[in-house]
Amino acid sequence: MPLLSAEQVAWLSERAKEVVEYRKSGLSLNHVMGCPLDCAYCIRHAYGAWDMRQPRALMTDAEAVELLVRHRYFQPDDTPLQIFNRATDPFLPKVKDHLFAVLEDLDERGLRNHVLVITRHRVDAEDCVRLNALGNLRVTLLFTYSGIDDQRIEQKSLRLAAQLADRYRAVLYWRPLVPGLNDSPEHLARAVELSRVAHATVFTGLFYRDEIAVYYRADGLPEPYGETARRKIVPETLEKRVLAAFRTGNGGPLFRKTSCAVSFVHGEPDYNGHYGIRELCDICPIQQLDRCAVAHRVPSVEELRAIAARLPEGEDFQVVEVSERAAVVAGLDEQPRYFLQHSFGFQIHDVRHPHRHRRHGRADIGWPDTGSSSLESPHE
Repeated sequence: MPLLSAEQVAWLSERAKEVVEYRKSGLSLNHVMGCPLDCAYCIRHAYGAWDMRQPRALMTDAEAVELLVRHRYFQPDDTPLQIFNRATDPFLPKVKDHLFAVLEDLDERGLRNHVLVITRHRVDAEDCVRLNALGNLRVTLLFTYSGIDDQRIEQKSLRLAAQLADRYRAVLYWRPLVPGLNDSPEHLARAVELSRVAHATVFTGLFYRDEIAVYYRADGLPEPYGETARRKIVPETLEKRVLAAFRTGNGGPLFRKTSCAVSFVHGEPDYNGHYGIRELCDICPIQQLDRCAVAHRVPSVEELRAIAARLPEGEDFQVVEVSERAAVVAGLDEQPRYFLQHSFGFQIHDVRHPHRHRRHGRADIGWPDTGSSSLESPHE
């Protein structure tokens, strides 16, 4: 794959040039940018990379892996990783050799980190053989399914990958769910059917950011919501319909959070520590609840301060409150806060962005305004 020239890299936004970025589900590696699939809701809008249709690399795969493992937030075996989840699809024909180069390099180092690979493209039997050859990494393929009718992309790949899985796991990533667009009874029934094939299913809504709204308006697309939000939008009525469909249709294991599903399929407690947010767990399998209960430990204020003190960003760190649900902190941006969260396997919330009861980590759009947050006593 051609490397971008220094002049081309200079034209990228600062966020796009950040090859390693900490996101909620892990430390994300994105040294390849560009995708021809043109999904209108793609997060590429937020990185100023929407117009890049042809995949191009910012550096070699070996350089990218070194950047990742030397990153100040990287913890061997513990930090969850994501590969090519922000600016391209990892299984595009021009991209997947780079994906496997990264995976095999990390695996040869003996690392056992979780690695999340999100795709809506075709995964073939040869790909599955290469994935099964990885002896150390805990790899999860998350197959994005949003109701697209082209069966070459989503459904057949999930079925094949789940059938051939040995060392890795295959998760149905049911997203983005948008009321009136892909939540018909037929859509729900098809997802329930697919869930029986996958090792687990995660459902979630749409990141409707300002940049995506601008694109919708410019192209005359019908806007899914009347306002934007920094968090994913999953209205309460939509969640109820999803849960009812899985309950009556005898669907497979269903989760609200990506890390919950990924941990479950590998037989481990949730590395994001969602167990303290008890209302998230009412749909989890009993064996997963047991795993998470055993692992659940509330860190002390002193422990939180000690880890934060090791970070260059920790100078203004403050602990506002610690409860069984979460630690609420101030003075840390998202990336160092995620480092803290994965260091303890416990929820770390920013006091500026309260987590409301039953809509944890979701936008308020479509939910009654109860005013309850992680700083308050939850109520219905």
